[in-house]
Amino acid sequence: MADIQIDKRAEREKRRVALSSVVAAIFLTGFKLTVGLMTRSLGILSEAAHSGLDLVAAGVTLFAVRASDRPADADHPYGHGKVENFSALVETLLLFITCGWIIYEAVQRLFFKSVEVEVSYWSFLVMGLSIAIDVTRSRALMKAARKHGSQALEADALHFSTDVWSSSVVIAGLIAVSIGELIKNSNPGLASWLFRADAIAALGVSGIVIYVSMRMGRRSISTLMDRAPQGINAAVEREVASLPGVVAVDRIRSRQSGPAVFVDMTLAVARTASLEESHAIASAAENVVQKLLPRSDVMVHIDPVARDSNSLVERVHSVAARKGVNVHGLHIHDVRGNMSLELHAEVPDDLSVAQAHERVTGLEKAVGQEIPELKEIVAHIEPVGDHEILTSAVQAGSDEIQHAVSNLPREIPGLKECHRISILRSGGGVSLSFHCIMDPAMPISRAHELTSRTEAKLREHFPGLGRVVIHVEPPDAG
Repeated sequence: MADIQIDKRAEREKRRVALSSVVAAIFLTGFKLTVGLMTRSLGILSEAAHSGLDLVAAGVTLFAVRASDRPADADHPYGHGKVENFSALVETLLLFITCGWIIYEAVQRLFFKSVEVEVSYWSFLVMGLSIAIDVTRSRALMKAARKHGSQALEADALHFSTDVWSSSVVIAGLIAVSIGELIKNSNPGLASWLFRADAIAALGVSGIVIYVSMRMGRRSISTLMDRAPQGINAAVEREVASLPGVVAVDRIRSRQSGPAVFVDMTLAVARTASLEESHAIASAAENVVQKLLPRSDVMVHIDPVARDSNSLVERVHSVAARKGVNVHGLHIHDVRGNMSLELHAEVPDDLSVAQAHERVTGLEKAVGQEIPELKEIVAHIEPVGDHEILTSAVQAGSDEIQHAVSNLPREIPGLKECHRISILRSGGGVSLSFHCIMDPAMPISRAHELTSRTEAKLREHFPGLGRVVIHVEPPDAG
C-alpha cells in the first residue's frame, strides 16, 4: 500500500481553524453563562450549556486533527484517520447528554415551577454576538472541512451552525417574554404563555441539536463500520470500465478513514495481455480513481479472462503464453462433434528432439486441460510461421496417402516410424497430420529439416495436398 502523503501546509491550516474554534467557544460559553445567570433565562443558560459542549467538541476536534495527521505506521497501516470519525461520534454523544438536561429543565419550568426571566439589553447583546461569531466560525470550519476532507472539522462546523439557529430561537423567546411584560396587566392569560416562551425556546434548541446530532452520529458510525462512501463505488466503476483494455470491473470496495478514501478493485483483462500491458491498465485505473478522489489510496488486482468464452484460438494462445511457448498456424477441426486441434509450436533450435517433444507435450496436456472438448491435439514443432484458421471438416480416408506416409521412413533417412495418420477433407482440400519418431538426441533444427523434406516429398506425390502437420517425437513418447 502506498503511503498517503500529508501536506504540512494543510496540517497547519486545519489546526489553526480548530484552535480558533476553541478560543471562540471559550469566549461564548463564558459570556452566555454570565448573562444567563444574571437574567435567569433558561434559553440563554441552555445556549451556554450548548456552547460548553461546543468547547469540549472543539477541543476533541483539535486533538483529532492533530492525531489523524500522523502518517501510517506498522501498527496502523491505514493511517490514523479514524480518530476524526471517532471524535465526531464522541461530540454527538455529548450533545445528546446536554439536550437531555435542557429538555428536563424546560419541562420543569413549563409545568412544575415558575422562574421569572429578566430580559435586558445584555440578553439580546450576547445572543446577537453569538450569532455573528457562530456564522463566522461555521463558515471557516466548513470551508476547511471540504477542502481537506475532514469529518472532525465538519462536525465542529455543524456545532457552530446549529448555534446560529438555536440562538435565533432563544432571541424569539426573549422577545416573547418582553411582550408578555408589556401586556401582563391587560391580557394576563396570553402573558402567562408568553412568559413560558423562554422554556419553549429551550425545547426548540434541543430539537434542533438532536436532529443534527442524529445525522452526524449516523455518518460517524457508518464510517467507523467501513460503509462505502455514498456514490463512490458507482462513480469509480463508471470511470474505470471505460478504460481501454478493461474487459470488466468485477469488484470495487471502498472505505473512508478521516480525509482518506481507500479503494481496492478487481479488473478483468484479456488473458492474452502481457504483464506490461496488464500493469499499464492497472496504473491507468489508479490514475483515474486518484483524479476522481484526490485523497485516495488505490489497490488494483488484475484477473485474466477470455474476451469471448467461445474463442478457442484465444484460449490456446493464453495457455501457450503461460507455458512459454509461441504457437501459430492453429487449425481446429470438428468431425461430427469430435474436435481436434493442429498447431505449430516454436522452440529454441538448440533443443534435441527429446527436449522439444517434452516441452510441446507439456503444452498439449495444458491445452487439453484448459479445453477438454478437444479430443486430439497435434503439434508440429518448428521455429517460424503464423496462421490461424477455424474449419469444419468431415473425415475422408485415403489409402494411397496412408500408404505413402507409412513408407516415408524407407525413403528418408532419419525417420524411424510414421503413425497416427489423420486425413481430413475440408472445403475441397485435404488436410494431413501424422506423428514421426526420430532419434531423441537429434537437434530440433535437424528434425525440422527432415519434416520439411518429408512435406516436400508428399506434395511432390500429391500436388493437391492442402495443410500438412508433422508431429515429431522420440521413440518412447507412447
